[in-house]
Amino acid sequence: MPSRILVSLTLLAMSLLALPIAIANSASVSIVDGDTIDVDSKRIRLHGIDAPEAGQSCKKAGGGEWPCGRRAIEELEQLIGDESLNCNDLGTDDFGRTLSVCYLGPIDINEVMVRNGFAWSFRKYASDYNDVEDQARKEQLGVWQRTTQTPWEFRARRWEVAEQSAPDGCPIKGNISRNGRIYHAPWSPWYSRTKIDTSKGERWFCDEAEATSAGWRAPFWGSR
Repeated sequence: MPSRILVSLTLLAMSLLALPIAIANSASVSIVDGDTIDVDSKRIRLHGIDAPEAGQSCKKAGGGEWPCGRRAIEELEQLIGDESLNCNDLGTDDFGRTLSVCYLGPIDINEVMVRNGFAWSFRKYASDYNDVEDQARKEQLGVWQRTTQTPWEFRARRWEVAEQSAPDGCPIKGNISRNGRIYHAPWSPWYSRTKIDTSKGERWFCDEAEATSAGWRAPFWGSR
């Protein structure tokens, strides 16, 4: 009998974890990047997808490159618009962000980002959008115009280069400005322009979790 009770409690906890949280889209909603939003003090990481980083470029079908990171942010801004957003709670990731599938009515915006070629299915962590990505790739939409670098490859390469010259191999820059305490990872578009002055309380971090726990936040790349 006790084991049955334990199983029942576990199932109940899992069902409560997935309950939807209604998030009214207002001036307090900010687009962090193509797969992350802030609602008041709550950071939402879109589950199962990985969008190009803000400063990332991708290869175009006719040659050259296009600003896929910036376009992914614009796509997410246009999708959300002035509508009411509903997101479920799938727990938190290693950085304390709430993992969510977010909806505009019946529309899964995580899926739309992948379907339109503005995000990859994050296969390392989830398989929800694998089929959607396969179709976008077949149609050569967005990031699938030509073979291009994935966001995780982009981050890994930038990190590898930056840690070689960073103090103690900790390359994240904790900057203090009129906008508050903001950290810049090596893939930030402002990374090379950000200078650290430890005499002013600025500092270096070894990972993003360390930065957020110390009170620094990632920059916002959206226009809202």
